[in-house]
Amino acid sequence: MSRATAPGQPPKASLREGLLAVAADLLAARGVAGLRLADVASRAGVSRQTVYNEFGNKAGLVQAVAVHRTAEYLVGVEERLGGATDPFDGMRDAITFMLAQAAEDRLVTSVVTGADAEDMLPFLTTRGLPVLLPATGMVAKHLRRRWPDLPDDRLHLAAETTVRLALSHLLMPSAPRDQAVEAMLAVARAILPRVA
Repeated sequence: MSRATAPGQPPKASLREGLLAVAADLLAARGVAGLRLADVASRAGVSRQTVYNEFGNKAGLVQAVAVHRTAEYLVGVEERLGGATDPFDGMRDAITFMLAQAAEDRLVTSVVTGADAEDMLPFLTTRGLPVLLPATGMVAKHLRRRWPDLPDDRLHLAAETTVRLALSHLLMPSAPRDQAVEAMLAVARAILPRVA
């Protein structure tokens, strides 16, 4: 009988999560240019080949960090969207959560401010589909539960617009967080039908 991991070795999921955590810390401190898979391996206590086997190359590792971090945020966002009776209250809670979490996230702060990780900015802009698509899909799913008869194009417009506005405020805030959240909700209310 074969084993997925050798005795004394951590399970594959925890190995991957450990590597992603180390890589996120190094990315926050050094950016993509300063990230070395050998440093990730050394800090995680594994061989460099283990990191290559798990992610392929540096680009694969950076992409995996972006996808993993996005998934972590979306868990909290989904909880808040589904936890409110009024869909707009859920949106308010979810956007507020996302912006507050991002303000405390060292990697996101480095990306947004350009401090230490300025070359990560494209992962929220020009190469941001791994963030945009799952976030938009999750918001669209939430909206579909609340507005089952809304035409698909209008529903997708509302979901994507809300996500893009939240990312835009994250990257370039123009107002205090509470005001920005209410402005985003005003746009969503203009696109979506009134709640019965």
